[in-house]
Amino acid sequence: GERRERPVTRRSRRAGGAHGPGARSARARSARGPAEPGVRGPGRPGSRHAQQSPSPEAPAAPAREERAFDDSMVLYGRNAVHEALRGAREVQHIWATRHAVEEPWLAAVAMDASAVDVNVVADGSWIERRAGSPDHQGVCAQVGPFRYAYVDELLKVKRPLIVALDEIQDPQNLGAIARTAECAGATGIVIPARRSADVTPAVCKASAGAVEHIPIARARNLADFLRDAKETGAWIYGAEGEGGVPYTGVDYAGAGVVLVMGSEGRGLRPRVAANCDGLVALPLRGRIESLNVSAAASALLYEIVRQRDAAA
Repeated sequence: GERRERPVTRRSRRAGGAHGPGARSARARSARGPAEPGVRGPGRPGSRHAQQSPSPEAPAAPAREERAFDDSMVLYGRNAVHEALRGAREVQHIWATRHAVEEPWLAAVAMDASAVDVNVVADGSWIERRAGSPDHQGVCAQVGPFRYAYVDELLKVKRPLIVALDEIQDPQNLGAIARTAECAGATGIVIPARRSADVTPAVCKASAGAVEHIPIARARNLADFLRDAKETGAWIYGAEGEGGVPYTGVDYAGAGVVLVMGSEGRGLRPRVAANCDGLVALPLRGRIESLNVSAAASALLYEIVRQRDAAA
C-alpha cells in the first residue's frame, strides 16, 4: 500500500530522523545487511538486534516493483492537438470547449466511437489550468512522450538537409524553426542534449504541430556531430552575422547540407564555428543590427530549397 509520511516530531528534528537533515532511509539501513552469527553488527554498542541472526524459516522479502513514471504531457492549441492526431504520437485524452469542438476535424473525432475520447468542458478556464497556459485556443490533449530521432538516421539520408541548432534556448524560436524546416522539406533538426530547449508543449504550440512530422534528434556534442556529417559528404554552413560570405554566393545544390544556427544573442560557439566549412551571412540594410534566429533560418532554408529546385 501507500507509505504515509510521519508527522514531524521534536525527536525527529533533533535526531535528524525521517524529516531531519541527517535522515537515512530504510533502504540505506537495510543495505548494511544482517550481521553474521556471533558477530556484533554496526548498530549501537550493546544493541540487542546486532547480536541476532535472521531466522532460516523467515520468508524472503518481496521484490520491490519498479516505479512507472508518467512522462506524458499536455499539448494545447488547435494546430498542436490536430497534428498530434495526424502524427505518430499517442493521444490519450482531449478536452475542448463547446465552441472549439465545432471545428470540423475535432467534431469528426468526437463523433468517432473508436477514436480518442473528446471531453467537452463548460469554459476555457479549466483548460487553462490543465494546460498551464492561456494560449490553449479552447483545446488541450494529454499525449504520450515525444520520441526523439537518432542522429545516425538523419545522416543516412541521401543528400540530407539538416538544421543544427547551437544551444537555442527559447521555445518560441525552436518551434518557429521546426515549423519552417518542416514546410521546407528538411530532413530533420539536431539540437544539443544539454543547454538547449527541449520539445515541450510550448514548442509544439509555437511549431503549429510541425514537431509531430519532422524528426528531431539530440546530439551529445554538436561539434562531434558536425564532424560525423562531414564524413558522410555533407557540407556544413554556419550562419554568421559578421564576417560571413553572402548567403546567395554558396552552392547548396551539390551535396548534403547542414545549416547551423547560433544561439540568441551569442551566435555560434567557437568550436562549432571551427567545424563549419563556411560561414554565410544575410544582408542587413536597415537600422536593426540583427535578425531573429528563426527569421534568419527561414531565409537561409528557402535559399537552399530554391537552389536545389533550380538544379533539379
